[in-house]
Amino acid sequence: MTPDWDTLELDDTLIEVLHQQNLNKPAKVQEIVIPLALEGRDLLVNSPTGTGKTLAFLLPALQHLLDYPRRDPGSARVMVLAPTRELAQQIAEQAQTFTPATGISTVLITGGINYGTQHDMLAASHDILVATPGRLIDLLNAEQYELDNIEWLVIDEADRMLDMGFASSVKQIATAAHALRQKILLSATLDSTGVTRFADELLHEPEHITVDPSKRERGKILQRMYQADTTTHKLQLLVRVLIDNPGRRVVFVRTRERVAELSGKLESQGIKTLTLRGDMPQSDRQKIIARMEKFSDSVLIATDVAARGLDIDDIALVVNYDLPKQADVYLHRIGRTARAGKSGVAVALVEAHDAQLLGRIERYQKEKLERRVYDDLRPQYKFPDTRKSKAKKKKKKAATKAKGVGKRKS
Repeated sequence: MTPDWDTLELDDTLIEVLHQQNLNKPAKVQEIVIPLALEGRDLLVNSPTGTGKTLAFLLPALQHLLDYPRRDPGSARVMVLAPTRELAQQIAEQAQTFTPATGISTVLITGGINYGTQHDMLAASHDILVATPGRLIDLLNAEQYELDNIEWLVIDEADRMLDMGFASSVKQIATAAHALRQKILLSATLDSTGVTRFADELLHEPEHITVDPSKRERGKILQRMYQADTTTHKLQLLVRVLIDNPGRRVVFVRTRERVAELSGKLESQGIKTLTLRGDMPQSDRQKIIARMEKFSDSVLIATDVAARGLDIDDIALVVNYDLPKQADVYLHRIGRTARAGKSGVAVALVEAHDAQLLGRIERYQKEKLERRVYDDLRPQYKFPDTRKSKAKKKKKKAATKAKGVGKRKS
């Protein structure tokens, strides 16, 4: 039975805000993480996206600030690092919902925002700092901000942080926080990402927490795969999939050039699209996301860099138009749908040269994608069976080795 918030020793003011947001019971990750965090322990938390990790670290941080109020105005005492501007903004917005009730203030520091505006915010007294590593490092190196008052450090989406090359920046930031008492590192994946090794370098005797969300919280993602013979066939499949799955839809491609190319092709088919690229100014990115949220039926084409931290409600469909080269990236992509216990569909459009990538993804998640076809768009060719070819190579290698042993004996 899921406990109520008051069993987690949270202040009544925090619980009241949660109830106002129709959050009546803690998610499983919150139920486990909050008590341990309040004990002052370093934590390494592994839990899928969309399971409530943000409140799992924000609530104990807010409780800490309420339990030990500052005596004099000053800089932040809690710092949250996020890999992308979008994710940092979402975290800051969630923290700011508690400000009217608690008086605890939050400042957001990311790239794409005027330095002068950020200097003014940092000059005023504030309690929580939410930042991306790059912009914060700029401020530290320019001696325009100090981390002397930081007591809590939270590193969110650590796997993405490493993928984006922020490991050394995060270590530099942690070292600059001389009064640091507690660190929490959260990641959706641990395998093949180096997160565990990264955590060992940052955390002190951490409690390792792996949380599989309950059935109530776990969204059901229907994973499907369509085989494409050619680029023309692939586009035909994409159009059909988009028509068959109305609602908010996200299509992932590998490069910025592919974003513009695919958008043009879909527009020519009468499907209006929004596009999100990593090189877009922050103001333009925010406008695109706002438009996506405004319309219940829309198609967004994005790269992984652009869509990291993307958190839009009720995404009905995620399409992997280009399969990612890393299996954990696939999980991050499809995690954009079926959030907070809802259901969603994830479709992969797979060409012959993607067969090995598909096999890698299925081995990683220990789950096969459902093979599907449209009768009028059936593929004409069969994929090479990578398992059979590997077995054949292994058998041939063993035979060659045995033959060599026989020759040496003679």
